[in-house]
Amino acid sequence: MGPGTLNDSRTPEFLLLGLWAPPSLRPLLWASLLLAYLATVLGNGALVGLIALDRRLHRPMYRLLTHLALLDTAYVSTTLPQALAHMAMQRARLSLARCGAQLYVGISLGSCEAILLAAMALDRCLAVCRPLHYATLVTTPRCAALAGASWTLGFGLSVPNAVAALRLPFCPGRPAVDHFFCELPAVLRTACADTTANYRLVYGLGVPILLVPLAFILASYAWILAAVSRLPSAGSRRKALSTCSSHLAVVGLFYGTVSAMYLRPRASSALPARHHKLVAVFYLVITPVLNPLIYSLRNREVHAAAQYALARLRGGSTVLG
Repeated sequence: MGPGTLNDSRTPEFLLLGLWAPPSLRPLLWASLLLAYLATVLGNGALVGLIALDRRLHRPMYRLLTHLALLDTAYVSTTLPQALAHMAMQRARLSLARCGAQLYVGISLGSCEAILLAAMALDRCLAVCRPLHYATLVTTPRCAALAGASWTLGFGLSVPNAVAALRLPFCPGRPAVDHFFCELPAVLRTACADTTANYRLVYGLGVPILLVPLAFILASYAWILAAVSRLPSAGSRRKALSTCSSHLAVVGLFYGTVSAMYLRPRASSALPARHHKLVAVFYLVITPVLNPLIYSLRNREVHAAAQYALARLRGGSTVLG
């Protein structure tokens, strides 16, 4: 009997223990998560809508930003609606197939985002360091190829981790996953077998998925800083850096939290589950909410597009009235 058969016969479903909160605070926690989900969907949806409707934003930087917004929305939608339903029904059970699908899609979307952030760093680097050649170097087809490569590599490189995790023999009965969704490290902790090979695979694939893109991003910003330092005026230096500050903030939020979850030493898995859940809440709930705000608050072109869209809506409502 192979590992796959063992999983199918002995583990018809997983029990998700969810986020812990005192009974008096559970309604507040549920409402906070719902608001965070709605803010993520509406914020990223509004950003995608502005980019699609305003021709002034039909440029490589904003096309890549569209993909980032779609990734954040998809990432949150794979986990939070289910967690909210489980909290409302007080029933948190997932079949092996559903848990496996959530695990695979979750790590794939996270991998896509890591690679896409590197593509966005390349775009900013060329915009600052090669401004006269930027339009010929970063064309719409090349931008589409970068985005497509991010999606393809993200979903392709995540297959080995998902397959290896789901082929593990889990304990008989209903394994308890001390988390609010089927995340890879949480699922590995429920296995009734040595998971050393799985963790080695996580670390090994963490190199092309996380460390190589991060090294590329750092090299890009080193090149940007070198180019900015040669600009003649303080005003031009501030303008050049302002075009990169939003992306750098998003990179810091994403890599800081995801690396803490997937690239930390295995010994840290012995930490209480609430630590793992707190990190997951940060990169799964807080970061996707902040990303559209970060890209909107300091971006004059997005401000102008939003004002134009609001003016059109007011004009249309006036005509209708």
